[in-house]
Amino acid sequence: MPIWKLHGNGRTVEPGAVVKPDERLNWGATVAIGAQHVVAMFGATFLVPVLTGFPVSTTLLFSGLGTLLFLVITRNKLPSYLGSSFAFIAPVTAATASQGMGSALAGIVAVGVLLAAVGFVVQFAGIGWIDRLMPPVVAGAIVALIGFNLAPVAWLNFQQAPVTASVTLVAVILFSVLFRGFLGRISIFLGVIVGYVVAVIQHEVDYTDVTEAAWVGLPEFHIADFGNPGTWSVVAMFLPVVLVLIAENVGHVRGVATMTDSSVNQHTGRALIADGAATTLAGLFGGSGTTTYGENIGVMAATRVYSTAAYWVAGAVAILLAMSPKIGAVFNTIPAGVLGGVTTALYGLIGIIGIKIWVDNRVDFSRPVNQYTAAVALVVAIAGFTMQWGDFQLGAIVIGAAAALLIYHLGNLIARWRKTGADDGGPIPAVGQLGGDPR
Repeated sequence: MPIWKLHGNGRTVEPGAVVKPDERLNWGATVAIGAQHVVAMFGATFLVPVLTGFPVSTTLLFSGLGTLLFLVITRNKLPSYLGSSFAFIAPVTAATASQGMGSALAGIVAVGVLLAAVGFVVQFAGIGWIDRLMPPVVAGAIVALIGFNLAPVAWLNFQQAPVTASVTLVAVILFSVLFRGFLGRISIFLGVIVGYVVAVIQHEVDYTDVTEAAWVGLPEFHIADFGNPGTWSVVAMFLPVVLVLIAENVGHVRGVATMTDSSVNQHTGRALIADGAATTLAGLFGGSGTTTYGENIGVMAATRVYSTAAYWVAGAVAILLAMSPKIGAVFNTIPAGVLGGVTTALYGLIGIIGIKIWVDNRVDFSRPVNQYTAAVALVVAIAGFTMQWGDFQLGAIVIGAAAALLIYHLGNLIARWRKTGADDGGPIPAVGQLGGDPR
């Protein structure tokens, strides 16, 4: 078991100070903060298996195990919780519908292996090559298209119970603007609770499976299917997810480094390796792919406690919760109307994260290369373009991601050769205040 230095008196955090990754408060406070991390991750982590049809308990188990594995691989120096990644929803949904859960799990394994391989390269060669391959306009387009590609799925659920869905959506938005701090960050979770209550009142919830489920038992495991010939036709649509996971992990490490110690940045490669290993493990046995969670960054910022000890507690608590089939059955009772309302917001937010990458990096959309990189990728994703050769099919996510990469790099090459000024000229100059309320 890792050993941490006691921070101060073990009970309080001094003004202006933080509890560093190699420190901890007393064990009572550490357990309480660890449990708070579970609450923070729970609202998002359980939604992914509910939306994709994966077992909730299995996802929770591999979320907890993945977190502990992450801490081991990063040598207990990088605080993070690994929860379900929303970036997997679109390819998993498509792969499950066409080839079954086993093939979808194989796609998750492929992402994990590739992410770990990227992590090894980053560990020895640095991260500059990723920035060159995937500059802000490309990164933003790929993240955005993954979210917007799911719009038809949200509508499919929404129209099954429009009243419940509308109440859920309004609740999510209202809680996000009504509450400060932690409660505001879990507005999606709170919105689901409100929508669920409305669904119960309208008799839209079936508890048959809950009454039959045991209180204690092992989760339901499924094995990745690499033997199905159709598996290899769906694996390609998972590969763009790697780019999203790289961006999320790099952002997480930089966020922790900013708030604790810049030396944390040197663990970026290990973070990618660890998330890749956790995703591979989950995919092999029926869990959802994982990523570092921004929700838990918020908890750390609010408490100023960055101790990895709290994450050992959080991982252990998640594993314990996974050992109750009844808990998983409860989450599986969430009706389509609630899912339709929450995913209308959620899938849109995934898209907005991509747009935020453009805004934060001041992408110059007066340049044709940038315009077409984003425009073509988003239309391909929203419309659901596909290409098929016999049994092999490429979905909208991989087509959109490939289009973004080709248009950007080939377009820049031609524009600079011809000196037309259509190439990406870098970020636009900042004029006035960026972000926040006008002063």
